[in-house]
Amino acid sequence: MRIGPRGARAAFTLIELMIVVVIIGILSVLAAYGVRKYIANAKTAEARNALGRIGGSAIIAYERESMAGAILMQQTSTPITRALCLSASQSVPASKASIAGAKYQSSPNEWSVDPVASGFACLHFTMDAPQYYMYNYAAVGSTNPGDSFTAMANGDLNGDGVLSTFTLSGKINASYAVNVAPNIAETSPEE
Repeated sequence: MRIGPRGARAAFTLIELMIVVVIIGILSVLAAYGVRKYIANAKTAEARNALGRIGGSAIIAYERESMAGAILMQQTSTPITRALCLSASQSVPASKASIAGAKYQSSPNEWSVDPVASGFACLHFTMDAPQYYMYNYAAVGSTNPGDSFTAMANGDLNGDGVLSTFTLSGKINASYAVNVAPNIAETSPEE
């Protein structure tokens, strides 16, 4: 504000008002971008957390000692076997259309359609909350060095048909232990 020669107060000039409007506009654009980025990161955190849980579950499932169900007689033995969970028969949800720009509420039955030694039932993995992503688990072999698994999450966060893909893999090494990749591979994470 300017004070005139007689001490009277004058109004803001048009230039001063325009500068204030421009500053407010720039701040609002930056705030909108930050909020959009925050929401996208919150959505992708679901996939990262779920794949981390699946990777840990795959290791635990492999380390469970499985033995024959027969009664052991004295001074006899039975071999102890360890195996990766076999592939899931279907993704959850079964169709990409279910997660196209939407959240999907799965049922407990979808996670347990496979036999006990396969898929999500073997991993003891479920999701109770609505999900942005479609999850899949696939194994190649189950007991020998080099046999591996891949867990995948696919999402279409904005419904444009472009999928964001997160992949975690693991492999049985020569010492018969499971190594899991230290990072989740991400393709178009915030598509």
